[in-house]
Amino acid sequence: MAAKRPLHYSLFGPLLTCIALLFSHSAVGWERLRSDAPERYEVVRGDTLWDISARYLRSPWQWPELWQANLHIRNPHLIYPGDILVLGSCQGMPCLLLERGQGVVKLTPQMRTVPEREAIAPLPMEVVRVFLREHRVLEEGERLQELAYVVGGDNRRLISGAGDTLYVRGELPARTRLGIYRQSDPYLATDGAPLGTELIKIGEARYLSSEGDIARVEVLNAYQEVRNNDILLPFESREQEEAFQPRAPLNHVSGNIIAVPGGMRFIGRLQVVAIDLGTQNGIQPGHVLRVDQQGELITDPRTKERIQLPETEAGVMMVFKPYNHVSYALVMQASNVLAVGDTVRAPIK
Repeated sequence: MAAKRPLHYSLFGPLLTCIALLFSHSAVGWERLRSDAPERYEVVRGDTLWDISARYLRSPWQWPELWQANLHIRNPHLIYPGDILVLGSCQGMPCLLLERGQGVVKLTPQMRTVPEREAIAPLPMEVVRVFLREHRVLEEGERLQELAYVVGGDNRRLISGAGDTLYVRGELPARTRLGIYRQSDPYLATDGAPLGTELIKIGEARYLSSEGDIARVEVLNAYQEVRNNDILLPFESREQEEAFQPRAPLNHVSGNIIAVPGGMRFIGRLQVVAIDLGTQNGIQPGHVLRVDQQGELITDPRTKERIQLPETEAGVMMVFKPYNHVSYALVMQASNVLAVGDTVRAPIK
């Protein structure tokens, strides 16, 4: 952007003030803005912070830097439908002004008394929630044989459904609700090393009683027929939205897309992928990774040698559920169709 955008302060009078939606002076300057960034934008229901930031920044994952000065708010990402963002200049640097109600107001350390469900989410949370309800990873080192499993149903049923009673063998906490899971494909590193096993949730059950190592549970709901050898586990703790604040990993990690849950071959925006990086690599919820694709293998027209062209950046993803050696991530941008085997690494800041 060659010239700084002027802001007509006379439109709003003395109520106009540079608020906490301020670009970091050291990290985000005019060169980081999109050339078509809007002067004004009204937030609408269905927006995410990533969507909004993509209208202003070349790298939308850097959106926390827009809120960097507002550190005293418990959740500095509270923006609501109907809010209007105004792009201007604050002390020579780009900043966003928030117009709310009759004029432009300053975000203060006080939170608005608005139900949190109305606030703009950082990313499409429903995609993440649905996936977390239906998928999890059995960590490498956790023995499948040691988990509680279905050994039978009432009246010698081999297949059970909602309302049926199951008999489960193994250690089972006396919790009200349990997940019923079926083993799926193993996750393997590019060198073939095992990283974990995908478990698919097929239903929910309620603990009733136990005698010795056999427990009775009632099937509350089932998406598929429950069979002998299916696994019962307590639910995982849910990630809070506050955990999905994007940032680059602290170290220079590098790995690969190893699977697409559901068995799809090609990957686009808002699809979930499994990568061979986890907490032991320093990966945390909210970490952003860029996706690089291998360059084309071509023949040199003079020497006739086969040469590999350099990798090219093809997408951006955000980790939302890391395990020890594998993580689930949501593809936020894809300039090309992504595929299993593509490289993932820390983004260039």
